Amino acid sequence: RLSFGSLEPLVDLLQETPIDLLLPALVGKIHSGTELKQLVAAGALANARTFGGEDYVGFHAFMALMPAWEMSRELPANRRALPILKVLYRSSNQIQKQGGKSTEVLKPLNASGQGPTPPTAETLRAAVRKPNLDEAEQVFALLSAHSPEQLYNDVQPIIEDDTDVHRVVLAYRAWAALGLAGREHATTLLRQTVRYCVKSETGYINGKRPLPGIRQWLPKLVDQYHLLDKPFGSRKADDAWIDKTSQALMNATREQGAEIVAASIAEGFSRDSIGEALALAANLQVLRDPGRTQAYPLKPIGSVHGDSYGVHASDSMNAWRNIAAVCDHRNAVCSMIVAGSHVAIGGMGAERMKYSFDSHHDAVNAIRPDALLAEADASIREQNQGKAAAIVQRYGELGLATRPVFDLLLRYATSEDGALHAEKYYRTVSEEFARTRPAFRWRQLAGLARVTASEYGKRADGYEEACRLLKV
Repeated sequence: RLSFGSLEPLVDLLQETPIDLLLPALVGKIHSGTELKQLVAAGALANARTFGGEDYVGFHAFMALMPAWEMSRELPANRRALPILKVLYRSSNQIQKQGGKSTEVLKPLNASGQGPTPPTAETLRAAVRKPNLDEAEQVFALLSAHSPEQLYNDVQPIIEDDTDVHRVVLAYRAWAALGLAGREHATTLLRQTVRYCVKSETGYINGKRPLPGIRQWLPKLVDQYHLLDKPFGSRKADDAWIDKTSQALMNATREQGAEIVAASIAEGFSRDSIGEALALAANLQVLRDPGRTQAYPLKPIGSVHGDSYGVHASDSMNAWRNIAAVCDHRNAVCSMIVAGSHVAIGGMGAERMKYSFDSHHDAVNAIRPDALLAEADASIREQNQGKAAAIVQRYGELGLATRPVFDLLLRYATSEDGALHAEKYYRTVSEEFARTRPAFRWRQLAGLARVTASEYGKRADGYEEACRLLKV
């Protein structure tokens, strides 16, 4: 088995403790001095070792761990453990359902068999495209001799091979988890991406589906605009450009979306300006989505939480932007172009985006912060998506303090199930609000208010027990 040194006892506890005993065991650990960051690190490693990025519920739980950690830092001391315990419960419950340590996917890597030339990122991509898992893992094992930063650059070409939310968000959250788990576990955490991509490629081949168009568009656009010949520009876009470009991206075809970004890079616009337009294009999908027309478990008709257009797009744009910020120039350029293709939903996808909460906005008359917050809270509990979004938008227009709105929405991001997405989307909005200009940033919080109202009414498994154990 893979072993994780000083974290191994906690990893084993998370994998092997019966689910009805898990939360008391974890709270006992907290009371005896175990830090929350240690629990998150152990949770990431337990999840990775068990699932290897191949189990749907499993990798969603993994992707929620670092957002839960960030959420905990915004809470009062006596409530900080709640979002973390919630996600650890979800992860360990899925581990138990799949058979615990007896079904672990990740085993020690074999780095033998190097050929006459050292492997490269392109070698890894070729193995994934075959798709040959054994070969891909062997190449990855050899690449893992590199620094974590170089290894992360090495896996980028396989991430850029498709506009797939899980592929990019899993890759980014694996990188983020190194901050708590430690650089020494980079191989274990980043390996999930390799296995996910091989499984995805196998699905294309077995299903006889056409391969993603981005594989042709990306190299063509990079060459056409000579994007690797010079660094990103520093041109800061004005509000009109951001608004126009975000609209154009949402309404574009996949190929057009990629070219909009490539052309913007060639024109010298900064990575931050392009990223802001990408994030706002995704946010438009949250605000304009008419909601589901067919009910699914935990996702009723009219709902927009979980794997909706907008939530998926927003989490993806956040991940692409964060990847671009830590990678080399080649991968930063490619990440942004793929993001442009990813967020584009032209044709029927964009055509259905007709929802508006303007009528609710016009009916919001309160101006006192306490009254607006109380109305927003009531609207969430009524699952009135449009009214909740309108109230928060109005609150922002009045220039009132930001933190009370985040505190309100954080409470529900912590308590509600959210169909596996509550934690990630809350963190996405937190980050994008902070780096979006004042003219547009409250759109992000209006979107979060809408999604919060949509997901209200289904408490997360384990949440009530965690509250009782923590006496909050």
